[in-house]
Amino acid sequence: MELHELTASQLSQLLKQREVSAREVTDAYLERIEALDQKIGAYLTVTADLARQQAKDIDQRRARGEELPALAGIPVALKDNLCTQGIKTTCASKILGNFIPPYDATVVEKLKANGAVILGKLNMDEFAMGSSNENSAFGPVHNPWDLDRVPGGSSGGAAAAVAAREAAYAIGSDTGGSIRQPAALCGVVGMKPTYGRVSRYGLVAFASSLDQIGPLTRDVTDCALVLAAIAGHDPKDSTSADISVLDYRKDLNGDIKGMRVGIPKEYFIEGMEPQNRSLVEKVIERLEALGATCEEASLPHTEYALPAYYLVAPAEASSNLARYDGVGYGFRAQSEGPESIVDMYMETRRQGFGPEVKRRIMLGTYALSSGYYDAYYLKALKVRSLIRQDFDSAFERFDVLIVPTTPTPAFRLGEKVDDPLSMYLSDLFTIPVNMAGIPAVSVPCGFAGGLPVGVQIMGKAFDEATILRVAYAIEQDLGLSNLCPPLEVKAYA
Repeated sequence: MELHELTASQLSQLLKQREVSAREVTDAYLERIEALDQKIGAYLTVTADLARQQAKDIDQRRARGEELPALAGIPVALKDNLCTQGIKTTCASKILGNFIPPYDATVVEKLKANGAVILGKLNMDEFAMGSSNENSAFGPVHNPWDLDRVPGGSSGGAAAAVAAREAAYAIGSDTGGSIRQPAALCGVVGMKPTYGRVSRYGLVAFASSLDQIGPLTRDVTDCALVLAAIAGHDPKDSTSADISVLDYRKDLNGDIKGMRVGIPKEYFIEGMEPQNRSLVEKVIERLEALGATCEEASLPHTEYALPAYYLVAPAEASSNLARYDGVGYGFRAQSEGPESIVDMYMETRRQGFGPEVKRRIMLGTYALSSGYYDAYYLKALKVRSLIRQDFDSAFERFDVLIVPTTPTPAFRLGEKVDDPLSMYLSDLFTIPVNMAGIPAVSVPCGFAGGLPVGVQIMGKAFDEATILRVAYAIEQDLGLSNLCPPLEVKAYA
């Protein structure tokens, strides 16, 4: 088996036993990126020199006999909204096209402390606003399972890079499903941890009360490994929770006997792709066969999650993105004649932001404006409280909830770009988790028309261990870990 085909856990063992070097692993991934990424478009920046230097340092430390963390020497790629000292961080936006942060995000600091080798920065929807990765100012990302289809968004580059073996694992962000939805469409594992579990310091803000950083990996074991490395309290993030981090791999044994599993009826709706529904129903049957008790559950305010989200998230975005005015940093529109500072602000934002970002800024500004705040934004916050209460009630009866991750498999590039409402419905099953602040993970559960489909496991706040335990049981029972698309055939046909 080639080095790029191995999971992070498998690579960790080989590195620990000195059967391969970090430099050999890193070179294997850089060669893979060189060979494939012009077809996929997952990377915005490849940091080959940095990666080779980091790999060399790890090899030297191991040669000296140092005990190294499990992720030492394993290549990772980062979504381009995570600040990286000395490396461009664009958020896939023209307005931050040349922004080089002077500091690392806390997650990046943690990865470096764990000896990770950073391959580069990944494409995404501009400022994480999108469900298809078609909103990037630097071009779309292609799904490795079918290059004519979207990888999902906004962490589309992260999901595609992991699926295509262009990174051993990746770090993304999830505001309304931006890790789980692309993970499902690309056949990888994607987790949105509990709000506060992973520090957001250094994550370029989209909607601060919803944003969360999480891993995208080849299998559940890698997901548990990476989560333990990036989680933990951070005094630099006031929303970071001071709750102990567990060894999430410890309970990955496939035993879910006696587990109480809820099946929310509101997630099995008309308009959903029948094959997606059928695959999730088969997962439920397998969980019962493994000894879990599965019963119908109800989250009655689910239907209001999507409209409430599209008031809360744009309102926060309109505030967070007000800082991009061409003065402090980033792009500034140039003019040959005299202009007022207001003209400069307006022209900078007109040229610097893409259409979807402008749409959400206008929507959010409207929702926060005098006379409409109570009618829209305040009402959305009340709905958010009801959604959270629904989950609290459900988790009094159940250990986890099982639902589809997406209503459909990956759709074709361009299919929904002129229909924003249809695009927003792609996140129908993932948004409620962000509104409630709870954790959820998506794992592959089969194929529909040759395209991967994901099932989503939701859990109680800060109970990532239980949802990973169930995800592992599903993965092992279905035999769907470390899925690999037939890329060589597709890419070079």
